[in-house]
Amino acid sequence: MTSASPEKGFDRICRLAEARGLAEVERDTSYGTPALKVAGASFVRMKDADTLVLHCPHEQKVLLIEISPEIYFETEHYRDYPVVLINLGAINDEELSLRLHDAWMFKAPERLKKA
Repeated sequence: MTSASPEKGFDRICRLAEARGLAEVERDTSYGTPALKVAGASFVRMKDADTLVLHCPHEQKVLLIEISPEIYFETEHYRDYPVVLINLGAINDEELSLRLHDAWMFKAPERLKKA
């Protein structure tokens, strides 16, 4: 996959989040890049045109990186944060959709998770 603008990658993220039916998701920015938020909390954002920053529990991050290092990775900057980086050119829509749902569940307030 060739490099695209952040907006094109972000359009894919938005399409998948909408198809999942994630509640109270809004488009916004985080650290100057396009982001999706749930109830005001960012759960995913573009790092650059090819890389997504996805919020997740540390245990999940470790497992994802171990299982699929061609898709999931971290840099020194993100080492101690509950986020994993995703190579958008290496992940298919089905798996990315699942990761978006997981990130939404990680950041959504309890009232939304129960609905």
